[in-house]
Amino acid sequence: MIFELTIQVRVKDINEGIRWYQTFLNKSPDFIPHEGIAEWEIIPGCWLQVAEGDPGEGSGPLRLGVPDIAFERERLVRDLHIENFKIYSREEVPVKWGTFADPWGNLLGFFEYLDKTEEKERIKTLSGNQPPSYSNERTLKEKEPNF
Repeated sequence: MIFELTIQVRVKDINEGIRWYQTFLNKSPDFIPHEGIAEWEIIPGCWLQVAEGDPGEGSGPLRLGVPDIAFERERLVRDLHIENFKIYSREEVPVKWGTFADPWGNLLGFFEYLDKTEEKERIKTLSGNQPPSYSNERTLKEKEPNF
């Protein structure tokens, strides 16, 4: 049983990385276990670990769900001077999304549910207030194990 998740990105300078990700996530690190590592608990049980080291090529993107992607884009353009952050959508996709890179080349992004009722249901489910429900048959089939 998987009950927690940690994703690591690498930055060349940990102090610059902490400052940048603190602004990106709009909060201070939740845990600094030792020199060269800082961790943020994004949602309960899901951690972003920023480690000092050589950034990997071709990894990501790590996309985080937000209630207002346009607001977040404006905030990051203003506070972190993000230049290439376009918001995309497609008729068959239930979210709009955008991807950009941090100063070390790690791909990051946000997504926003188009259906705000579905978004509220997801938040309730993730907070433990109700069992998961799937909005369509395709999603349900994707969730079923394939043995």
